[in-house]
Amino acid sequence: MTTPHTTSSPAPFWSPDPESAARSRIADFGRWAARHRGVEDTYDHIDYGALHRWSVTDLEGFWSAVWEYFGVESATPYERVLAEEKMPGARWFTGATLNYTHHALRHLRDDEPAIVALDENGSGYEVTGGRLRAQVAAVAATLRELGVGQGDRVVGYLPNTPHAIVAFLAAASLGAVWSVCGQDYAPKAAADRFAQLEPTVLIAADGYLFNGTTHDRREAVRDLARALPTLKATVLVDHVGLPWPQDTYPSLVVPWEEASTRAEELHCTPVPFDHPLWVVFSSGTTGLPKGIVHGHGGVLLEHLKTLGLHSDLGPGDRLLWYTTTHWMMWNLVASTLLTGSTACTYDGSPAPHARPDVLWDLAARHRVTVFGTSPQYLLGMAKFGIDPSVHDLSSIRAVGCTGSTLPASAYPWVRDHVGTRVQLASTSGGTDVVSGFAGSTPTTPVWAGELSAPHLGVALAAYAAEGHPVLDQVGELVVTRPMPSMPLYFWNDPDGTRYREAYFSTYPGLWRHGDWITLTSHGSVIVHGRSDSTLNRNGVRLGSADIHDAVERLPEITEALVIGAEEPDGGYWMPLFVVLAHGAELDDTLREKIRETIRTSASPRHLPDEILRVPGIPHTRTGKKLEVPVKRLLQGTPVEQVLNPTAVDNPDLITHFAHLGAERRHTFPTATSGKESTS
Repeated sequence: MTTPHTTSSPAPFWSPDPESAARSRIADFGRWAARHRGVEDTYDHIDYGALHRWSVTDLEGFWSAVWEYFGVESATPYERVLAEEKMPGARWFTGATLNYTHHALRHLRDDEPAIVALDENGSGYEVTGGRLRAQVAAVAATLRELGVGQGDRVVGYLPNTPHAIVAFLAAASLGAVWSVCGQDYAPKAAADRFAQLEPTVLIAADGYLFNGTTHDRREAVRDLARALPTLKATVLVDHVGLPWPQDTYPSLVVPWEEASTRAEELHCTPVPFDHPLWVVFSSGTTGLPKGIVHGHGGVLLEHLKTLGLHSDLGPGDRLLWYTTTHWMMWNLVASTLLTGSTACTYDGSPAPHARPDVLWDLAARHRVTVFGTSPQYLLGMAKFGIDPSVHDLSSIRAVGCTGSTLPASAYPWVRDHVGTRVQLASTSGGTDVVSGFAGSTPTTPVWAGELSAPHLGVALAAYAAEGHPVLDQVGELVVTRPMPSMPLYFWNDPDGTRYREAYFSTYPGLWRHGDWITLTSHGSVIVHGRSDSTLNRNGVRLGSADIHDAVERLPEITEALVIGAEEPDGGYWMPLFVVLAHGAELDDTLREKIRETIRTSASPRHLPDEILRVPGIPHTRTGKKLEVPVKRLLQGTPVEQVLNPTAVDNPDLITHFAHLGAERRHTFPTATSGKESTS
């Protein structure tokens, strides 16, 4: 078996302005480390490579520096930064007791906006620091009266509005454990997550906005409450102005207005560094979603590093990142407060039909400094001819992008339509660590289609199949040393078996994430896609993202999905499914154009056997293409054994792909392949 050798042009697409880079917080942190940690003074010259090497070779020195630089406060001091270095099971900052909420609120100014609430209609309102602190204190007191204490669970069925952040901070202040999902989840899908936690209180809104429609979720809230037998109370939030019916709930009902307006003092309970902060859930495509538990201290340090150093956020900055509450980016948006920056929430479609550029308009009007989104959004803007530059985007210094691989074609579009001085910061990470493995900093260059560098504190490697690190070659994404925000454990996994199998079974003692990456000799990282959906044509492997990137640049193609499916007779079928742009036709001319694009931009050995038009590509609810489930459907696995339809953005598409697989097996019962089809 061979592995493609990947080369990249050493000439960066974008380089930081030296003066701006020198003023950045990460440069200041490097200078601080040189003075206080005896680190080489090369950091004075903004040598990110040297700073990163120190951060992964001296874990205790680096993470204690993050603690001190950001002034982390603990009720009891830590005894050792890393008492036990092993994966899983690393023990960080033993002896320290602290509270996330205390740190989220400590920098707030009473008369300055802490949160700006925005929606797809272009409306907005501000929540000042003083008001946020008062609301958190009030809701915390309400939760305490409802029987919530340290370790109890509080869950939210809420859109991305300030209510969700207030409820989270209130729960965390008590040492309770938080979990949230968006209201586009059906009650059963939400219950599949929340019922595992046996929550004490549910906080839920009357509805949400999306694409010009107010979605009424009052009945869904009632059904969800009835599916959670451990509830002592349900707190009802008036968000879209729908009157709550006088339904019978299985527990006490408390209006949000009553819960959030009482005059109370805020008291944050100090908890151990590794006390559970929240539970975030996997997509649940292949069964019950896995509850991933992160701790107060690990999240605090990781998000201070990620947002304060990599994103350069601090007082006076504003972050607007399009997300739903069930995507890990919501957790990072909430953590914006840790840096003293303003968090912008957003309720609605990212590109509503009536105002597809509304996010750019809001970013301009509210002087956003870091704008965050997904590759699909940027590619969609380009495909549909949206020009953000009609708005005054002079406040934006960086556009963050994550969720899937960002193709190289997006970089010139951002330069031409958002601004030449704007850094396009593509990031790769995961819900698993609720942070990033690789991305950018204000001091690093950007190469189109690549992530600038591994994040500080992340000992990132690309591993060959034989189990050794490789450079400038495709390998498995592996983290060789622990991170503070790695999961404490999975919920309902008492002996840790599922946790170990998820990340540590391939390379014992090392974290295998499940992505193909290349670490380049100029320091960047290229993400090729999920390693469990790798294309393997005659022993030559290629990440599916490389083909998606090439094909989705074509104006005729809205989205693409390539699958490599092993067949019972030993054959290998590699179809390419395409969603056509309006007015495009999948004729022989377009098929040949697609093949030539793959041949020249990806790999001549990975031309599809067939190119098939489909009405859409199925995704998880956080926007990731469902490559492996579609592959299994095409191979004949029954739908009920492949995935949970409630975890899919459009369940009808699952039926469509299942029918495609059945039709192929009926037409070609012993089909083999491995060569290019002429279809």
